[in-house]
Formats: sequence, structure tokens, C-alpha cells
Amino acid sequence: MTTKHLFLLLGAGLVMGSCVTKKQFTELQAKQKRTQDLLNTATVKLNACEAEQATAKVRIASFEERIAELKKDKQDLIESSKDLTVLTQTGATNLEKSLESLKERDLKINRLQDALNKKDSVSLAIVSSLKKEVGLDDKDIEINVEKGVVFISLSDKMLFKSGSYTVTERAKEILAKVAIVINGKPDFEALVEGHTDDVPYSNGPLIDNWDLSVKRSTAIVRELQTLGVKPSQLIAAGRAEFNPLVANDTPANRSINRRTKIYVLPKIDQFYKMVEDELENLSAQGN
Repeated sequence: MTTKHLFLLLGAGLVMGSCVTKKQFTELQAKQKRTQDLLNTATVKLNACEAEQATAKVRIASFEERIAELKKDKQDLIESSKDLTVLTQTGATNLEKSLESLKERDLKINRLQDALNKKDSVSLAIVSSLKKEVGLDDKDIEINVEKGVVFISLSDKMLFKSGSYTVTERAKEILAKVAIVINGKPDFEALVEGHTDDVPYSNGPLIDNWDLSVKRSTAIVRELQTLGVKPSQLIAAGRAEFNPLVANDTPANRSINRRTKIYVLPKIDQFYKMVEDELENLSAQGN
């Protein structure tokens, strides 16, 4: 029932002698609000999925274009061979090797496309799982895919008190949900990366922002380990103030740069990287 229809119904009830009680009116209002909230949530999820799908389609189209070019090269080579009337034994052998090389290249390109499709599918599944577990209502939490890698970015004002590397109770609630997703992917790794703003650190035994960013990262790693994540899956890293999202020129911008990112990395990426490197080598040889 839309808002417009609800108000028309309420108006009609009032004209007919105020047949709708205040309790019924309140219930109708509550029902309409729940429906609108569900619609808003579904719209946010739909927009995110559409954006991810568009990115995947662009990457697939690029590889399909490359495959088409290589297939055309192969066909051109075959057509050229038909015009040859005399081939020496060496020439025939070279032609056969060229055709075999093209077939092998086609096979490796197909393997690469299959691997990338599988990687994108796995990434989208992890993002969906994280969003389901963690939720989307907190503006200090961002869950997305960056260069094919799933990450969750948490604002430091939610994770730590100013200048501290002690995990807050609110952060522990979020990390417990992140741990559920990581524990469900035993073949994956979680890289925890700490970031600070450019204000020099001068509080306690730490030396500088390098120390602070790593200390915060290791604090998150220890908390995830406490929540059951295997230590062999965890990686702690710190980048101090040297990878800012925005310029450190206002308090608001510095707050944006103070963050911790948790990357969820499938170990099978090593295989994908090997295939991609081999494809680049083949392309370089072709050029």
C-alpha cells in the first residue's frame, strides 16, 4: 500500500464518521513506515549490486575484445597459408608451430577469463555476506570491492579512542560479525591495514604514526584471533599517514583518513596472478 493510498483511506474513514480508531491509525502508520524502510534497504542493495555488475561487465568486455582480436589473427594466418603454393619443410613446420601457439594462447585466454569470472563471483559473494552480517546502517562502515579485492573500511573513531590503540566495545561487536565471514572462508586471508592522519603522534611510548598505525592493526588482529579466526589467516600492516583518502587540511578530512581497512583475500589469487602474468608475456611476445 502506497503512502497516497493510505492517506486517502484515512480521509475516507474520517468523513464517514471517524470509524478508524486512533490505535488503528497508529498501526497503519507503523506498517507504512516498516514497508518504506524495507523498500529503502532493498533500493540500496539493488544499487550496489548494479554497480558491481557494471564493473564486472566492463572487464569481461575488455577480455572478450582481446580474444576476438587473437582469433582474427589466427584466421588471417590460416587464410594466408592457403595462398602459398610451395612450402619448404622448414616453412611448414614453422606454420604448424604458429598455429599451435595460437591455439595455446586461446586456451590460456579462456582460462584467464574463467578465472576472472570466478574471482568476481567469489568477491561479490563475500561482499554480500559481509553486508548481511555487518549491515549498512552505520556511516562509519564501508564494504566494497577495490581492484578486485573485497574490503571493509572502519572509521577509527568507532574503533579506538583518540590517540589510543585499545579496541572499543562497539568495535568488538562489528569485528565479531567480520570474524563470522572470515571463519566461513578458511582458504582466505584477512589483511588488516591501519591508517592515520598527518598529525604527529606524541602520546605515550610510541615513536610516531608508523607505530600507531601498526599498533592499531595488531590490536584488530588480536581481537579477530580471540573471536576464533586462525592466526595463519591474519596479516597486520600499517601505512601511517602516507596513503590518505583526502587532503589532511581540515579536521573533517583528517577524520576520514584515520581508518582501518580489512581486506579479505582469496589465496587462489596466486593462481590468477600466475595466469595473468603468462598472458602478459604472451602478448609481449606477440608484439
